[in-house]
Amino acid sequence: MNPSLSVVIPAHNEEDCIKNTLEDLCHTLGKESIDFEVIVVNDHSTDTTGSILNRISQENPRVKIFDNTEPNGYGFTVRTGFRHCQGDWVAVMMADASDDPKDLVRFFREANIKGTDAVFGNRFARGGKVVDYPTLKLLLNRLTNWIICLLFAIQYSDVTNAFKLYRNTTISGLEPFLSPHFNLTVELPLKVIVRGYSYTVLPNSWYNRKSGVSKLKIKEMGSRYWFIILYCLVEKWLSVGDYRKNY
Repeated sequence: MNPSLSVVIPAHNEEDCIKNTLEDLCHTLGKESIDFEVIVVNDHSTDTTGSILNRISQENPRVKIFDNTEPNGYGFTVRTGFRHCQGDWVAVMMADASDDPKDLVRFFREANIKGTDAVFGNRFARGGKVVDYPTLKLLLNRLTNWIICLLFAIQYSDVTNAFKLYRNTTISGLEPFLSPHFNLTVELPLKVIVRGYSYTVLPNSWYNRKSGVSKLKIKEMGSRYWFIILYCLVEKWLSVGDYRKNY
Protein backbone atom coordinates (compact mmCIF):
# COMPACT_ATOMS: atom_id res chain seq x y z
CA MET A 1 0.00 0.00 0.00
CA ASN A 2 1.38 3.40 -0.98
CA PRO A 3 1.99 6.03 1.72
CA SER A 4 -0.31 9.03 1.97
CA LEU A 5 2.52 11.57 2.01
CA SER A 6 5.91 11.76 0.32
CA VAL A 7 8.41 14.37 1.49
CA VAL A 8 11.21 15.25 -0.94
CA ILE A 9 14.39 16.67 0.58
CA PRO A 10 17.32 17.68 -1.66
CA ALA A 11 20.66 17.50 0.14
CA HIS A 12 23.96 18.97 -0.99
CA ASN A 13 26.76 19.01 1.62
CA GLU A 14 24.38 19.05 4.58
CA GLU A 15 26.40 16.93 7.02
CA ASP A 16 25.89 19.43 9.85
CA CYS A 17 22.10 19.41 9.83
CA ILE A 18 20.56 16.56 7.80
CA LYS A 19 20.42 14.11 10.73
CA ASN A 20 18.52 16.50 13.02
CA THR A 21 16.24 17.57 10.17
CA LEU A 22 15.22 13.99 9.41
CA GLU A 23 14.82 13.01 13.05
CA ASP A 24 12.55 15.98 13.75
CA LEU A 25 10.50 15.40 10.59
CA CYS A 26 10.00 11.67 11.16
CA HIS A 27 9.17 12.17 14.84
CA THR A 28 6.58 14.86 14.08
CA LEU A 29 4.84 12.95 11.27
CA GLY A 30 4.94 9.68 13.20
CA LYS A 31 3.44 11.30 16.28
CA GLU A 32 0.53 12.48 14.12
CA SER A 33 -0.01 8.94 12.75
CA ILE A 34 0.55 10.09 9.17
CA ASP A 35 1.55 7.36 6.73
CA PHE A 36 4.62 8.84 5.07
CA GLU A 37 7.90 8.30 3.28
CA VAL A 38 10.88 10.65 3.09
CA ILE A 39 12.72 10.79 -0.23
CA VAL A 40 16.18 12.28 0.31
CA VAL A 41 18.15 12.97 -2.86
CA ASN A 42 21.89 13.38 -2.42
CA ASP A 43 23.00 16.12 -4.80
CA HIS A 44 26.66 15.29 -5.47
CA SER A 45 27.70 15.93 -1.86
CA THR A 46 31.45 15.98 -1.25
CA ASP A 47 31.26 15.80 2.55
CA THR A 48 29.88 13.00 4.74
CA THR A 49 26.23 13.64 3.84
CA GLY A 50 26.04 10.40 1.84
CA SER A 51 27.31 8.15 4.63
CA ILE A 52 25.05 9.85 7.18
CA LEU A 53 22.04 9.29 4.94
CA ASN A 54 22.91 5.64 4.40
CA ARG A 55 23.07 5.04 8.16
CA ILE A 56 19.74 6.77 8.72
CA SER A 57 17.99 4.80 5.96
CA GLN A 58 19.26 1.53 7.44
CA GLU A 59 17.78 2.48 10.81
CA ASN A 60 14.53 3.95 9.46
CA PRO A 61 12.86 2.25 6.45
CA ARG A 62 10.65 5.30 5.90
CA VAL A 63 13.73 7.25 4.79
CA LYS A 64 14.74 6.36 1.24
CA ILE A 65 17.95 7.62 -0.33
CA PHE A 66 18.56 8.35 -4.00
CA ASP A 67 21.35 10.07 -5.91
CA ASN A 68 20.92 12.92 -8.34
CA THR A 69 22.50 11.54 -11.51
CA GLU A 70 21.87 14.79 -13.39
CA PRO A 71 24.20 17.81 -13.05
CA ASN A 72 24.31 19.48 -9.65
CA GLY A 73 21.29 21.67 -8.97
CA TYR A 74 18.25 22.02 -6.71
CA GLY A 75 15.81 21.63 -9.60
CA PHE A 76 17.43 18.49 -10.98
CA THR A 77 17.56 17.04 -7.47
CA VAL A 78 13.92 17.70 -6.58
CA ARG A 79 12.77 16.37 -9.94
CA THR A 80 14.70 13.17 -9.23
CA GLY A 81 12.81 12.94 -5.95
CA PHE A 82 9.47 13.41 -7.70
CA ARG A 83 10.14 10.38 -9.88
CA HIS A 84 10.43 8.17 -6.79
CA CYS A 85 7.43 9.47 -4.82
CA GLN A 86 4.66 6.97 -4.14
CA GLY A 87 2.47 9.10 -1.87
CA ASP A 88 -0.83 10.70 -2.81
CA TRP A 89 0.59 14.04 -1.65
CA VAL A 90 4.10 15.37 -2.20
CA ALA A 91 5.85 18.06 -0.17
CA VAL A 92 9.24 19.65 -0.75
CA MET A 93 11.26 20.59 2.32
CA MET A 94 14.78 21.88 2.87
CA ALA A 95 17.56 19.84 4.45
CA ASP A 96 18.70 22.74 6.64
CA ALA A 97 15.68 22.71 9.01
CA SER A 98 14.43 26.05 7.67
CA ASP A 99 10.94 24.53 7.37
CA ASP A 100 8.83 23.48 10.35
CA PRO A 101 7.46 19.89 10.24
CA LYS A 102 4.45 21.04 12.27
CA ASP A 103 3.53 23.29 9.34
CA LEU A 104 3.61 20.24 7.08
CA VAL A 105 1.12 18.48 9.36
CA ARG A 106 -1.23 21.48 9.09
CA PHE A 107 -0.84 21.59 5.32
CA PHE A 108 -1.54 17.87 5.00
CA ARG A 109 -4.66 18.07 7.18
CA GLU A 110 -5.94 21.10 5.28
CA ALA A 111 -5.31 19.45 1.91
CA ASN A 112 -7.41 16.46 2.85
CA ILE A 113 -10.21 18.69 4.16
CA LYS A 114 -10.29 21.20 1.30
CA GLY A 115 -9.50 18.74 -1.49
CA THR A 116 -7.49 21.28 -3.48
CA ASP A 117 -4.70 20.34 -5.87
CA ALA A 118 -2.03 22.18 -3.89
CA VAL A 119 -1.37 24.02 -0.64
CA PHE A 120 0.97 27.01 -0.79
CA GLY A 121 2.85 28.47 2.16
CA ASN A 122 3.05 32.20 2.83
CA ARG A 123 5.70 33.30 5.29
CA PHE A 124 4.48 36.90 5.22
CA ALA A 125 0.77 36.33 5.82
CA ARG A 126 -0.83 36.77 9.24
CA GLY A 127 0.36 33.83 11.32
CA GLY A 128 3.50 33.35 9.22
CA LYS A 129 7.01 33.99 10.47
CA VAL A 130 10.55 34.53 9.21
CA VAL A 131 13.55 34.33 11.55
CA ASP A 132 16.95 35.83 10.68
CA TYR A 133 16.09 36.39 7.02
CA PRO A 134 19.09 38.18 5.41
CA THR A 135 18.12 41.78 4.69
CA LEU A 136 19.18 41.90 1.04
CA LYS A 137 17.45 38.61 0.24
CA LEU A 138 14.32 39.83 2.02
CA LEU A 139 14.18 43.04 -0.02
CA LEU A 140 14.72 41.18 -3.29
CA ASN A 141 12.14 38.58 -2.26
CA ARG A 142 9.46 41.17 -1.59
CA LEU A 143 10.20 43.07 -4.81
CA THR A 144 10.18 39.92 -6.95
CA ASN A 145 6.92 38.66 -5.46
CA TRP A 146 5.29 42.08 -5.90
CA ILE A 147 6.20 42.06 -9.60
CA ILE A 148 4.92 38.48 -9.99
CA CYS A 149 1.60 39.48 -8.42
CA LEU A 150 1.27 42.32 -10.93
CA LEU A 151 2.26 40.24 -13.97
CA PHE A 152 -0.04 37.31 -13.18
CA ALA A 153 -2.84 39.32 -11.54
CA ILE A 154 -2.75 37.20 -8.38
CA GLN A 155 -2.88 37.97 -4.67
CA TYR A 156 -0.59 35.15 -3.53
CA SER A 157 2.49 37.08 -2.42
CA ASP A 158 5.06 34.36 -1.62
CA VAL A 159 5.49 32.48 -4.89
CA THR A 160 9.24 32.07 -4.26
CA ASN A 161 8.56 30.14 -1.05
CA ALA A 162 9.75 26.56 -1.62
CA PHE A 163 7.52 25.09 1.11
CA LYS A 164 4.44 23.75 -0.66
CA LEU A 165 2.33 20.60 -0.88
CA TYR A 166 1.02 19.09 -4.12
CA ARG A 167 -1.12 16.17 -5.16
CA ASN A 168 1.12 13.65 -6.89
CA THR A 169 -1.17 13.79 -9.92
CA THR A 170 -0.85 17.58 -9.97
CA ILE A 171 2.94 17.34 -10.23
CA SER A 172 2.53 15.11 -13.27
CA GLY A 173 0.26 17.74 -14.79
CA LEU A 174 2.93 20.43 -14.39
CA GLU A 175 5.43 18.67 -16.65
CA PRO A 176 7.61 19.20 -18.57
CA PHE A 177 9.86 20.93 -16.05
CA LEU A 178 12.49 23.37 -17.25
CA SER A 179 14.21 24.56 -14.07
CA PRO A 180 17.53 22.94 -13.14
CA HIS A 181 18.11 25.10 -10.07
CA PHE A 182 16.18 27.02 -7.38
CA ASN A 183 13.93 28.54 -10.04
CA LEU A 184 11.91 25.32 -9.75
CA THR A 185 10.41 26.88 -6.61
CA VAL A 186 8.79 29.47 -8.90
CA GLU A 187 7.99 27.19 -11.84
CA LEU A 188 5.84 24.80 -9.79
CA PRO A 189 3.36 27.29 -8.26
CA LEU A 190 3.13 29.47 -11.36
CA LYS A 191 2.24 26.45 -13.47
CA VAL A 192 -0.38 25.45 -10.89
CA ILE A 193 -1.92 28.90 -11.28
CA VAL A 194 -1.56 29.23 -15.06
CA ARG A 195 -2.83 25.71 -15.76
CA GLY A 196 -5.95 26.11 -13.67
CA TYR A 197 -5.23 23.83 -10.72
CA SER A 198 -6.87 24.69 -7.42
CA TYR A 199 -4.85 25.78 -4.41
CA THR A 200 -5.22 27.21 -0.94
CA VAL A 201 -2.75 29.36 0.99
CA LEU A 202 -1.68 28.87 4.61
CA PRO A 203 0.86 30.75 6.73
CA ASN A 204 4.13 28.99 7.48
CA SER A 205 7.36 29.66 9.33
CA TRP A 206 10.88 29.96 7.96
CA TYR A 207 14.10 29.83 9.99
CA ASN A 208 17.53 30.71 8.69
CA ARG A 209 19.96 27.82 8.80
CA LYS A 210 22.08 27.52 11.94
CA SER A 211 24.87 25.55 10.28
CA GLY A 212 26.29 24.91 6.85
CA VAL A 213 26.21 27.26 3.87
CA SER A 214 23.20 28.44 1.87
CA LYS A 215 23.13 27.03 -1.66
CA LEU A 216 21.09 29.93 -3.08
CA LYS A 217 23.36 32.43 -4.85
CA ILE A 218 21.55 35.66 -5.72
CA LYS A 219 23.73 36.64 -8.69
CA GLU A 220 23.45 33.22 -10.29
CA MET A 221 19.72 32.81 -9.69
CA GLY A 222 18.41 36.21 -10.79
CA SER A 223 18.30 35.59 -14.54
CA ARG A 224 17.14 32.00 -14.06
CA TYR A 225 14.19 33.11 -11.95
CA TRP A 226 13.17 35.68 -14.55
CA PHE A 227 13.49 33.18 -17.38
CA ILE A 228 10.95 30.91 -15.68
CA ILE A 229 8.66 33.80 -14.75
CA LEU A 230 8.60 35.00 -18.36
CA TYR A 231 8.15 31.45 -19.66
CA CYS A 232 5.09 30.93 -17.46
CA LEU A 233 3.76 34.33 -18.51
CA VAL A 234 4.11 33.39 -22.18
CA GLU A 235 2.28 30.12 -21.47
CA LYS A 236 -0.50 32.07 -19.77
CA TRP A 237 -0.88 34.43 -22.73
CA LEU A 238 -0.20 32.24 -25.77
CA SER A 239 -0.81 28.56 -24.99
CA VAL A 240 -4.61 28.91 -25.54
CA GLY A 241 -5.21 26.44 -22.73
CA ASP A 242 -3.23 23.54 -24.21
CA TYR A 243 -1.70 22.70 -20.82
CA ARG A 244 -4.64 23.48 -18.57
CA LYS A 245 -6.04 20.90 -16.19
CA ASN A 246 -8.71 18.67 -17.68
CA TYR A 247 -11.50 18.42 -15.12
